[in-house]
Amino acid sequence: MVTGGRHGYLGGHVVDAARAAGHDVVPVGTADADVRDAAAVDALVARVRPDAVVHTAYVQADWHVTATGSAHLAVAAARQGARMVLVSSDAVFSGADGVYAESAPPDPITAYGAAKAAAETTVLAVCPDAVVARTSLVLGDGRSKHEGLVHRLAGGEEGALFEDEMRCPVHVGDLAAALVELAAHDVAGVLHVAGADATSRLELGRLIARRDGLDVQALRGGSRAATGVPGPIDVRLDSSLAAEVLRTRLRGAREFL
Repeated sequence: MVTGGRHGYLGGHVVDAARAAGHDVVPVGTADADVRDAAAVDALVARVRPDAVVHTAYVQADWHVTATGSAHLAVAAARQGARMVLVSSDAVFSGADGVYAESAPPDPITAYGAAKAAAETTVLAVCPDAVVARTSLVLGDGRSKHEGLVHRLAGGEEGALFEDEMRCPVHVGDLAAALVELAAHDVAGVLHVAGADATSRLELGRLIARRDGLDVQALRGGSRAATGVPGPIDVRLDSSLAAEVLRTRLRGAREFL
């Protein structure tokens, strides 16, 4: 069962990857159950009776969807004996340490990061065999919000891409394949599932622009630190453990773009 599988960006790719791997897949969305409603979630999971749940659904500005909803799903999955795969985010870190391994304690500085950290804690407490897949910027197929922003900026829209904000972007297809692999894997706990390269937002934008034949010179750089926009500046997930335990190769942005 894939939450966010009906209309979500990553969820749709997970559904496709699972079907390609020969799994029976049930994509679900808000029309099937509001994750904020514990009874509705429990009834949905009891009806589907999945072997595994890949939870991609979230709303960045809604604690009750991102944190409480994950808790409801974990409880329902545990009741059915289903394996839980939670998609989490590098936003659980402040960026103070730069490079983060799985053992690094979360220290979020945004409400979204705190909601994801809370979701991680609850899922791992309720489902001891669950895996929390922390990832970074998800893109690569031309339809992501990151690629859309670059197209708008290259076309003349006002705005800048931060030169000082570092992430490890991952191709949506690679991430989806890794999540499907994890659904049938025995690894438990936290696993960083991000791309191999650390890039700034500006470098990422330039890579996208070159791939798509856009005017690279139209992209302006800026400093996140100077703007005071809340959020981590430098978060580089160390995904070397994933490279050891997964067959799926997580390419870096310089390769897949």
